[in-house]
Amino acid sequence: MTNMPPSDPESSKTNALGFDEFIGVLVAFATIGTILFWSFSRKDSTWNINGVLSPSPSTSPSIQPNQGFPSSIPEVEPNVASTSPLSLPTPTVESSSTPLTIDKVTRTPLLPPNNTAPNNSLQVQALLPSSTKAIKQQFSLVSPSKKKSTIPPPIAFNDVPADFWGRRYINVLSSRGVIKGFPDYSFRPNQPVNRAEFAAILQQAFDQEPAKTTTIKLKDIKEKFWATPAINQAISKGFLKGYPNKTFKPKQNILRVQVLVALASGLNLKTPAFPNQVLKIYKDAKDIPKYATAKIASATVNGLVVNYPDPKIFAPNKEATRAEVAAMVHQALVLMGRLEEIPSKSIVRLPQ
Repeated sequence: MTNMPPSDPESSKTNALGFDEFIGVLVAFATIGTILFWSFSRKDSTWNINGVLSPSPSTSPSIQPNQGFPSSIPEVEPNVASTSPLSLPTPTVESSSTPLTIDKVTRTPLLPPNNTAPNNSLQVQALLPSSTKAIKQQFSLVSPSKKKSTIPPPIAFNDVPADFWGRRYINVLSSRGVIKGFPDYSFRPNQPVNRAEFAAILQQAFDQEPAKTTTIKLKDIKEKFWATPAINQAISKGFLKGYPNKTFKPKQNILRVQVLVALASGLNLKTPAFPNQVLKIYKDAKDIPKYATAKIASATVNGLVVNYPDPKIFAPNKEATRAEVAAMVHQALVLMGRLEEIPSKSIVRLPQ
């Protein structure tokens, strides 16, 4: 039996590198070299802060690295105030011809609208899912305008009950500013109307322009009197006249017959062929003054006369109340085509 020479520990440290070890070192260096080569060849690629690779500029629009998609819904309108609950950056869109698609991102991209704004500025519209309908409405780019009524609602006067005979006439004229109430929200429908107040109502009702002709100077009308412009216009337009002694008597209460004579005169109503025959419809026709016969007949034919409670009782010499003046002025505006007719049994109608 041949004995093996004893091993030399010192000589084992200087032995040459084995084949397996050499292969391992070679593979390690090759791997490191490959990684370094790949890294330098990709140095122009862009990475966002969330580790999601942005699309290449050659295939889709670019997104700046500091404009990555946040974790909440993107902003719909660029001009939302900073106090808005959703104030987030908006991605930059360079082209409207290529849709923006991003892999591994669950947010819906922003697309340019089909139509540009009048100022040629780019508007951005978000395509939001149905679950965000409320947010879509909140950030709508166009706010629809509401139609506004040109006539305000009637004033609810505290002394004109719902079943009052002249309530509808008062509502129509008060809503248009023809007849006004008092500071305590009352209308006082049964209160008489004086001549100055009636002139002011005529001015509001018929939109009279300032008088261009010189009117008669009245002794009892001062220049600074509140109703002087209305009185001058009523006289110049033929609605009212002064008295022979060059007075107007502005504080005198106007009579029912005078109201209708004024309306028939200012509107230039034609006198019917047989005025006395027309006036037979009234039980108290004999009380109508002679000077007013033709005018009252004209007013009757044209539907201006309103009698309450009995349409056949004219009561010509009774002081006209605010409600009666409102009803008769309303009928004059209906005749002119400015207002719609209000059906009422108090309006005097000639038998057919």
